[in-house]
Amino acid sequence: MTPSHVLVPLDGSPLASEALNHALEIFDCQITVLNIVTPLDGGMSEGSVFEVNQDRVDDADDQATELVEAARQRVASDNQSVKTVIKTGDPSETILAYIETYDVDHIVMGSHGEDGSELKRRLLGTVSTAVIGEASIPVTIIR
Repeated sequence: MTPSHVLVPLDGSPLASEALNHALEIFDCQITVLNIVTPLDGGMSEGSVFEVNQDRVDDADDQATELVEAARQRVASDNQSVKTVIKTGDPSETILAYIETYDVDHIVMGSHGEDGSELKRRLLGTVSTAVIGEASIPVTIIR
């Protein structure tokens, strides 16, 4: 079945950019680019090494805005339209909540477990692993 709404979580990594390229090449439907800002509270910020301050929060928000704006410009150059969204929360939980709330029927995302090692998969591929395991819709992983 051809999807009518594809979600592309975009985190600034090269594989996430490739996921967006793939979605734009393959699917002729609504595409939403989602960037998730992880909350910078004491338990989430670099292992609680740094104190939370408004400058760090503002920097994270600015980076998210720049990222989705770059995606919007990249898509506009191909004469395609894409919806861009910025949310705050746990990445995998936010992706899973978004697909249920906004009737997404396919996800295209990058995976960071490029070398296949267990350590790298645990450290860097946890979001894609969680989404694959819990999503009720098809997920395409770009490696």
